[in-house]
Amino acid sequence: MDEVRSGFCAIVGLPNVGKSTLLNRVLGRRLVAVSAKPQTTRDRIVGVHTIDLPGETPERAQIAYVDTPGVQDGRGPLRRYMREASIAAAADADVVLLIVDALDRKGRMPERMTEADAVGLGDASKAHPLIVALNKVDRAGKPDLLPVIEAWSNAHPGIEVVPISAATGENVDTLERVIAMKLPVGAPMFPPDMVTDRSPQFIAQEIIREQLYHQLGKELPYACAVQIETWTERKGEVVVGAVIVVERESQKPIVVGRAGSRIKELGIAARTAVAEALGKPVHLSLFVKVLEEWSRNERDIEKLGYKST
Repeated sequence: MDEVRSGFCAIVGLPNVGKSTLLNRVLGRRLVAVSAKPQTTRDRIVGVHTIDLPGETPERAQIAYVDTPGVQDGRGPLRRYMREASIAAAADADVVLLIVDALDRKGRMPERMTEADAVGLGDASKAHPLIVALNKVDRAGKPDLLPVIEAWSNAHPGIEVVPISAATGENVDTLERVIAMKLPVGAPMFPPDMVTDRSPQFIAQEIIREQLYHQLGKELPYACAVQIETWTERKGEVVVGAVIVVERESQKPIVVGRAGSRIKELGIAARTAVAEALGKPVHLSLFVKVLEEWSRNERDIEKLGYKST
């Protein structure tokens, strides 16, 4: 591939504003876990998308999106890990894409980013071009959005505010073009067929965790993790053994359900979703393990894959 506009775009914002939904929409595939529960995303995840730029020079762009956890305050090593991942992604990016929930009357205004839980992210974003994507506009009244767009434009001169709906895809193409035009010109950073820097095992792990959120809803313990323990590929299919980790014995029956009914339903849904993502048949076995107070223990957090880089 000849020269392109190429660089990293950090997708940042408060919890539950639609960051992962946007990344999945852009890539056209399920890469990261999405649910209505805040802090579903726990890791920085890179998704690569190459787009055409008709009429521009160069005429193509390769955008490496970095999905991040929703930034928030809070004690404990797991929350600290997620907060640091968000801030580091913003600091390292070529462009920062701040996702704002158009339905959140307080959270959608610029002043929200100066509060204690978000100020670190706001400071890290200042060194780079900043784009605000005003998300969920499919459910917001258009006249109601004009003051929000004006407030962001006044708070950050030269900023571009793009109303979108990550759920429906409305205006996402326009947003990508705006991002691309702020990236430096140079050689592509990744092979043309690359979609993510994450392994199939990680993607499977994310999908299983997503199904946990969907199956358990409000009953799901916050500190719940998934770990792939066995992975065997044979004759066009994948055999996966995964462990669901909870923090207390009292949480185990919540995941397992009466006579194993809930974990059975979870396994069926997760197996179907993982097979769709991998494009091949999947055999999935799920087990539940208790790791006492793992989210409060630095060593246990690292064992489960949450390592600072």
